[in-house]
Amino acid sequence: MTMTPFTTVTGAAAPLMRANVDTDVIVRIERLTAFQRDQLGPYAFEALRLRPDGSEDPQCVLNQPAFQRAPVLLAAENFGCGSSREGAVWALMGLGIRCVIAPSFGDIFFNNCFQNGVLPVRWPLAQVEALAAQCAGGAPVTVDLHACTITAPDGGVSAFDIDPLRREALLHGLDDIGLTLKDDALIREWQQADRARRPWAWPTAAQGALA
Repeated sequence: MTMTPFTTVTGAAAPLMRANVDTDVIVRIERLTAFQRDQLGPYAFEALRLRPDGSEDPQCVLNQPAFQRAPVLLAAENFGCGSSREGAVWALMGLGIRCVIAPSFGDIFFNNCFQNGVLPVRWPLAQVEALAAQCAGGAPVTVDLHACTITAPDGGVSAFDIDPLRREALLHGLDDIGLTLKDDALIREWQQADRARRPWAWPTAAQGALA
């Protein structure tokens, strides 16, 4: 599957500094059965964003004008824990979020981010909190995947680590299957050579030879 490549993103960073935000908080399971993946944005974080009567809670940072459609989300430990629902990432994307910066993530959520074009960045809590303080008024940050750096509102530039293969996939907008298919020509070349070496391992080729 191809995705929107992630190269450089600049914009507000919404400071949702809560620990253990699970995937059910990100999007409720019943929303996944009722809506398509590109319709989930309005239901992201509804337990935090909406009051019991369905109106928006102005105290929620995600409802504040400075952070609506913010492309970066700042969070505390264990973001995306809980169930394995991929729809949690789809809901974030529906809000416009392309990067989540947190000290740690739920493992499956972390992997799902890469499969859908969202960059998860692991940073120490103190570093995320310092960035959140600078971003409290909506000042923009820049996340540069080419350089693997984050530029804070004060101009400070800090690096982050990412697996090289996952970095390549995000830069080219590819999931695991798409990344594999980049080598389609090499795969087909190997298959043809192996058919010649071991026709018995390729039933169609072996049947054709017997005929």
